[in-house]
Amino acid sequence: MVRADVSAMPEVLITGFDTVDVRFPTSLRLDGSDAMNPAPDYSAAYVILRTNDPNLEGHGFCFTIGRGTEICVQAIRALAPVVVGEKAEDLFADMGGLWRRLVGDSQLRWLGPEKGVIHLATAAVVNAVWDLYAKTRGKPLWKLLADLDPEEIVALVDFRYLSDALTPDEALELLRVRAGGRAEREAHLAAAGYPAYDTSPGWLGYDDDKLRRRCREAVTAGFTHVKVKVGASIEDDLRRLRVAREVLGPDRGLLLDANQVWSVPEAIAWMGELAPFEPWCAQPGDVQAVPAGRRGRCLPGGRLPPRRGQRGRGGAAACGQVRRPSLPARWWRRPLRAGRASVGVRLRGGERLARGAHDRVRRPPAPALRRAGTGHQRSLPAATLPRLRSHDPASA
Repeated sequence: MVRADVSAMPEVLITGFDTVDVRFPTSLRLDGSDAMNPAPDYSAAYVILRTNDPNLEGHGFCFTIGRGTEICVQAIRALAPVVVGEKAEDLFADMGGLWRRLVGDSQLRWLGPEKGVIHLATAAVVNAVWDLYAKTRGKPLWKLLADLDPEEIVALVDFRYLSDALTPDEALELLRVRAGGRAEREAHLAAAGYPAYDTSPGWLGYDDDKLRRRCREAVTAGFTHVKVKVGASIEDDLRRLRVAREVLGPDRGLLLDANQVWSVPEAIAWMGELAPFEPWCAQPGDVQAVPAGRRGRCLPGGRLPPRRGQRGRGGAAACGQVRRPSLPARWWRRPLRAGRASVGVRLRGGERLARGAHDRVRRPPAPALRRAGTGHQRSLPAATLPRLRSHDPASA
């Protein structure tokens, strides 16, 4: 593996940071709407790490959905001074240690320690350092990570929460065994792209015509899997899934996402009604509310267990066997095969947001606004977003 000669590089020092509260009024068209979040304004608490090189910055952010973004910004301002004044190479040499320093601050830890606002802010700062790391190496971040040795990868992980299931030595052995096929897998990734699905057709607030049109656009673009939000009304879900399945046909994947809105009995009953559409399901309920002895339950007849979603925290299976990946009902009792659940399209920014520019603006219904309290009228216009507030130790 070829590594950059960092000894020949000028020393990079982190000299300060800027924060930005970035908000987009997505609730106007109900882009991003789901059963738990009916009218969100997709937003981000953004941080920029400044260095002694004016052409070198590290950028990071945490995702939010409107009100409260300012709280994440304040949390970033509380955490980011940890890296100000540090030599960048010292941070890069122990990224796992940096994480532990940030989450281990005893006073700020009282507010977390690794959940909620403090966790989000920590992610923004750490990701900004990773971005800076990749830029100093002249690589995209995925390539920087792919080039790490097994020992370097294991050193990134805080095993305090994993060691009962996976020890550092076990993780190291798993990575070493697979290291020999790294080049082949990377070549395949470069040639075929990374599997992705399209979530833009199925936001809960879209009417049937928009759902149908967006599904057609996804099919035309080459997506083989589409996600639809569910969970607010069984009648609406049945109608919307009929629309989606008509456009997608029987061979394309239909993914559902309830965004943790169901209880365990509701998830079992609701998915029993939706099972004829051959869906997968993410985030049926909150795993923290499910007794461990009930997490292995399947739907009646073993038709379709709800699955763990894309986020470990709340997208957990309320009644699925979480050791298996999501599979449609017809595959549940079959052995897994390589590539069986592959999507087979190039990644185009992950879960695409709705394009929206050419759509007629539909204001959310008043009850939805009252229920969600989006405050989108206070969102910053795009032209005023880069109002940075800087932190420079020299001016403190």
